[in-house]
Amino acid sequence: MTVPADRVGVVTEGADADPQAPKGPEALSYEQARDKLAAVVKRLEAGGLTLEQSLELWERGERLATVCGEWLDGARARLAAAVATRDDSGKTEDDQAAPF
Repeated sequence: MTVPADRVGVVTEGADADPQAPKGPEALSYEQARDKLAAVVKRLEAGGLTLEQSLELWERGERLATVCGEWLDGARARLAAAVATRDDSGKTEDDQAAPF
């Protein structure tokens, strides 16, 4: 039987211990996913885990890295859209340098 990564003792320490916490990538903010990813990396670097625990942590880290990447991609798209809107407004480069 395979135990889900979020149910493994080494993974469910700290903030991950809440079984009522929302699940899924949309439930985590960028900062939450980043902090959880940092905790996974720290735990993996500390060692002392079984192979199965290490693999489950690695998989969780991959999922968290994907969530972070999706947030960053979305932020880049929003910034690009904002810059494009600003560029399309007819302002000169001098006008764009100072917002007031």
